[in-house]
Amino acid sequence: MKNRSQQIAETLTRAILSHRLVPGAKLGERELAEIFKVSRIVVRQALIRIADDGLVSIEPNRGAFVARPSLQEALEIYDTLTLLEQGVAQQLADRLGASGWAELRQHVERQRQAVDDENHGLADMLGQEFHTLFIRLSRNRVVQEIHAQLVRRATLIRSLFSSQFDYCHLLDEHSKVIDLLEKGRVRQAQKLIDTHHHNVVRGYIMEGSIYEEYPTHVALAPYLDGRGDNISEFSATDQGTLAGVQSLAKH
Repeated sequence: MKNRSQQIAETLTRAILSHRLVPGAKLGERELAEIFKVSRIVVRQALIRIADDGLVSIEPNRGAFVARPSLQEALEIYDTLTLLEQGVAQQLADRLGASGWAELRQHVERQRQAVDDENHGLADMLGQEFHTLFIRLSRNRVVQEIHAQLVRRATLIRSLFSSQFDYCHLLDEHSKVIDLLEKGRVRQAQKLIDTHHHNVVRGYIMEGSIYEEYPTHVALAPYLDGRGDNISEFSATDQGTLAGVQSLAKH
């Protein structure tokens, strides 16, 4: 039962992060049980799993819904990411060796190449992965898990709001953070991390949902017949966002 509920949780997560299930969509236990051909108990366990990540809200006497984050929640999520990364910044400045700094710089160069190629989907994915790599170099598993959960919630915000990011500017900030930390200028790096996350939040356009809402069985169909990895209607940025979140699970 545990394995099956985990599989359902992963399928629902993919559908949410790839915009097939939009924020506010109803996730009825009975309908999901029929779609996945399992009991409602198994479905309930799956919903609880993804509710823990903030992707689903479970409301008494109403049921489960894809979470609909507010601007205030977005600000709080990015403020928390800032605090977490500022703490790791101090650790990296004290402990990171030459190979670690080189790995961060190589990642920035990959992102720079994507920006130069105007491959915004790849640039977006690499921009998110920079923060994951930054946290992973702390070698603190608990911090990595907390950060990954916050990133999943931030990704949900991308499914609710359109965005306009200045990729060149965000890329330059990544590079400057590395320079400052390698030189031991921790406070300046921490301040820049705060500015960086606020720049990301300002890139969101709060104009409501921009994705089509499908009936649940239609939204989930590609994942049930094996087409979930090749949904063509998503933009390059959307695919980059989803790929970035999926990469978190590998660490």
